[in-house]
Parts: sequence; C-alpha cells; structure tokens
Amino acid sequence: MRVLILGGTKFLGRHLVDAAMARGHAVTTFTRGAHDDVLPPAVERLTGDRDGDMSALTGQTWDAVLDTSGYVPRVVGASARLLAEQVDFYVFVSSISVYKDWPGVSAIDESHAVGALEDPSVEEVNGETYGPLKALCEREVEAVFENRCAIVRPGLIVGPYDPTNRFTYWPDRVARGGEVLAPGRPESLTQIIDARNLADWIVTLAERKTTGVYNATGPNYPLSMQRALEVMREVSESDARFTWVSDEFLERNEVGAWMEMPLWIPEKEGPGVGDVNFGRALAAGLTFRPLEETVRDTLAWRKTTPADAEWPAGLKSDRESELLALWHSEQSS
Repeated sequence: MRVLILGGTKFLGRHLVDAAMARGHAVTTFTRGAHDDVLPPAVERLTGDRDGDMSALTGQTWDAVLDTSGYVPRVVGASARLLAEQVDFYVFVSSISVYKDWPGVSAIDESHAVGALEDPSVEEVNGETYGPLKALCEREVEAVFENRCAIVRPGLIVGPYDPTNRFTYWPDRVARGGEVLAPGRPESLTQIIDARNLADWIVTLAERKTTGVYNATGPNYPLSMQRALEVMREVSESDARFTWVSDEFLERNEVGAWMEMPLWIPEKEGPGVGDVNFGRALAAGLTFRPLEETVRDTLAWRKTTPADAEWPAGLKSDRESELLALWHSEQSS
C-alpha cells in the first residue's frame, strides 16, 4: 500500500510513519519542513503548505491518506478536493472535543451532536473553537470522500514524542519521588491512548478501508487516577507519596485545569472525561498495550529530551511546593 501522511515529523505522525513502514507500506509525508528531519531514509518527503502551495502533491496517487494536521475546515477541504482523484481512502484524525457540551456528558458515543460555531467562518484555533472547527473539518472530508473515509476521534494521545507534556508530566514527576500533589478524588476516572496503538489501528483502518466515525481512547478497563499514579510509581521504582487535594482547593487557588494540572478537570465541570464510549473502535480492531509499557517508554524518551526544556503543560515545582504547604496548613488548622 502507498500511504500519504499529511504531517509526519511530530508525535502521532512519526508513529504513523513507523507503523506503516513496519507493515511494509511505502510512505510519503507532506510537511512544511519546519521541524527536524527524524524520519527513516526510505520515506519520500514532499514539502509545501496546506494553506498555500500544495503543488508537490499533484501527479501522484496513493492508496490512503492519513491526515494528522487538519484544524481549519477551509484548509482541510482544499486538501480533500485536491486528493479526491489521487487517493482511494482518507483517514481524518479529529478529536473527542468535537462533541457538544463535552466534557459534561457521561458515556458519550459517536451519535452525540457535535459542537457548532456561531460564526462558521472563524479560523482562529483556541480552546473554544478547536472542537467545533474539527467537526467542520470532518464534514469537509465526508463531503468529498463520502463512503471512502474514516473519521477518528481520539482522546488524550500519550507516549514518546508527545510535545504537550499533558501526560508525560505525571510519569516524570512521580519518578522524581517525594511528596506529589495529586488532584481531586483518587477514584476519579481518566482515559488515554498510546500514540503507537492509535497509529497501528489507523493503518489497519486504511488497509481494510474501514469506513465510519470512531471514538478512540482507552484503556479497555476503567482507569482511576490513583491506579495510574501507582503504576507510574511501580514502573519508576520511586518513593513518591501522593497527597490528594480537593477540587475546591485547586479552584480556590486558581490552579489551571488540564494544562497546569494535567489530567485534571473539576468533577462538577467534567463528567464524562473518563468514560467516553469507544466500543465501535474496539469492534473495529483497536487494541491497547499495558499501561506499564506506555509509562516505561515515555520515561525512557523523556530522558532523551533537554533537561532545561520548557513544556506547555505541567505544574511547576515551586508552585507544587507552595500548594502542598498551603494544603497541609489548612488541614491542620
């Protein structure tokens, strides 16, 4: 199979390259060339801009296109129309953020309504527009490829190469040991998906030309925040001690949900964060590696990154210390 990846040099794209090549497929990437070239020599590299010059994509054909870099419907629509006669099957990587009023709805499945923008011409991608824009991108792909496409809506993608730190913060912090501020209730559920499992499954969808819309998160059992942190402690063999602090305390002290405090959203605002229904993806072949493996490999990758790297997400050490001291002071008063 000849596979075109729109993206390919960051996170999920890199894992898609690896997954496709491991199965003997010929891989072409289309990128702006803005990131370090970390791909195997056998990969065909095309350079251009989806919001501008896509001429490098003309004159070739592929069995499937895997789109990891679509955020603006106008741009996604242009790519889909250009490739309509050159590609047999289109897999678009969307997000569970497309759903209306989510988080806030438990056990959400693919039949739930997606969000909408008051002004559909808006193209600025931010926390408010990201989900509705992704929903519009889905429509652009479906309008062009109709019964030749799959829409994948992942939850939080984790593992090696993650540039966000939204999951990596936790294995890294637990591995450093000592007293660790843990948010909310220990039994609160969380969901993640290893980028390698997601990549393998996306390639499978393309191979089988499996159509439809699929939520894609995991694992395939209820994962509490407590169990996730315990696994990280076991894997890293650290002396981490978890101090669980309440939602009310975190909110009162203006701790930012999800980014400053990864994997945490106040329960009153986020029912449904940990129980998205992904039964359709399971039936379509999505599988999961053990959490221990994800944690171990994430830690190993983290050790290869610069010690002074600045990450978009994660509680700073001094901020954590201040919050822990304040929490203990309040509990003893």
